[in-house]
Amino acid sequence: MTNNSKPSTMTTAATTSGTHPGYMPGFGNDFETEALPGALPQGMNSPQKCNYGLYGEQLSGTAFTAPSHQNERTWCYRIRPSVKHSSRYTRIDLPYWKSAPHQPQDVTSLGQYRWDPVPHSDAPLTWLTGMRTMTTAGDVNTQIGMASHIYLVTDSMVDSYFYSADSELLIVPQEGTLRFCTELGVMDIAPQEIAIIPRGLVYRVEVLDGPARGFVCENYGQKFHLPGRGPIGANCMANPRDFKTPVAAFEDREAPSTVTIKWCGQFHETKIGHSPLDVVAWHGNYAPVKYDLNTYCPVGAVLFDHPDPSIFTVLTAPSGVEGTANIDFVLFRDRWMVAEDTFRPPWYHKNIMSELMGNIHGQYDAKPKGFIPGGMSLHNMMLPHGPDRNAFEGASNADLQPHKLDNTMSFMFETRFPQHLTEFAAKEAPLQDDYIDCWESLEKKFDGTPGKK
Repeated sequence: MTNNSKPSTMTTAATTSGTHPGYMPGFGNDFETEALPGALPQGMNSPQKCNYGLYGEQLSGTAFTAPSHQNERTWCYRIRPSVKHSSRYTRIDLPYWKSAPHQPQDVTSLGQYRWDPVPHSDAPLTWLTGMRTMTTAGDVNTQIGMASHIYLVTDSMVDSYFYSADSELLIVPQEGTLRFCTELGVMDIAPQEIAIIPRGLVYRVEVLDGPARGFVCENYGQKFHLPGRGPIGANCMANPRDFKTPVAAFEDREAPSTVTIKWCGQFHETKIGHSPLDVVAWHGNYAPVKYDLNTYCPVGAVLFDHPDPSIFTVLTAPSGVEGTANIDFVLFRDRWMVAEDTFRPPWYHKNIMSELMGNIHGQYDAKPKGFIPGGMSLHNMMLPHGPDRNAFEGASNADLQPHKLDNTMSFMFETRFPQHLTEFAAKEAPLQDDYIDCWESLEKKFDGTPGKK
């Protein structure tokens, strides 16, 4: 167990009374929060003079002219404007964090792949040095596509901060607990939770319970939002009230610090003399958020047949092509299986979308063996996949009583783009060379006798 983090120095309105600062509920809400009374202007955004000698500054997540229902921005009232958190930049190298387009010449991405969990090493790793890119898709420069990563974190970032100008990050812990100290507040996330860190938001990552391992979807394109429910109606799936955004918190601390920026797939750092987490109050709808995956209410077939896995979508990032996502985040959690005369596990298929799956805990019903917690699989666009022989035989011959899939939680990052393996995924990560063989023992069962089943 590792816990070498300094105590967080973030100040909130709640810390003065000795209670936990907590979170504000809702997805995409227009929030307002202040860590000092009267720090938030009322009735206007940009007063001539802000209280407490603060600076007013806007953080825009969309173009100013985006439609009002899509427009995202947050007004921050901070000790120093962000230009004071930025100086001359020096290019640095984080060799394991890759961005699209990235297609190594000696790596083949055409195939069905599966990995065991990436093991922890003896080396101390922070959020930045412990990021390991597995796949990339699209183009970071044109802001389409994504990358998928594994993170391995043993050490907290000390006087070190980061933000990505390229992307928002969807974080899926599998092991250990992390604290994200951001400009807009503090979030703690543990396995069976997720968090979203918006593009452009400065933060520091601390280890509360380690070593920590998990998955990251780096979204280059339009932001994640809740999917339309269509005929399902207003309830079930992921409900907005279960998403939590942190209350305002700030640091007023003088200390030599480093800010690292990811910009167009490159990494640069700048040196400053203080903490950049100095937002005392803010209001708006562009903010970090966390979500407990156990509050996701799955919807499924209650009579016969197996719906498409899209019915389990938690979040979607649109592509501009109607009904086709840049990324879908799909959750396969415990649920009841009741469909009659139905092959209940995922069926065999080829898909226009590319599917990267990860196992948070438990056993996945289509692959009872080999797909273990912390592991990943990749089935690229138009490559066939489906249950292995044991899963097929078991489901084809089972007595179809109501059955609960219990103690299981897997997910999928699905994108309309082909996902290209990195050198790390192909050569260093624990790739299961025999994964393709899981379908080898499937038998020909064809019998042309009329009426034969």
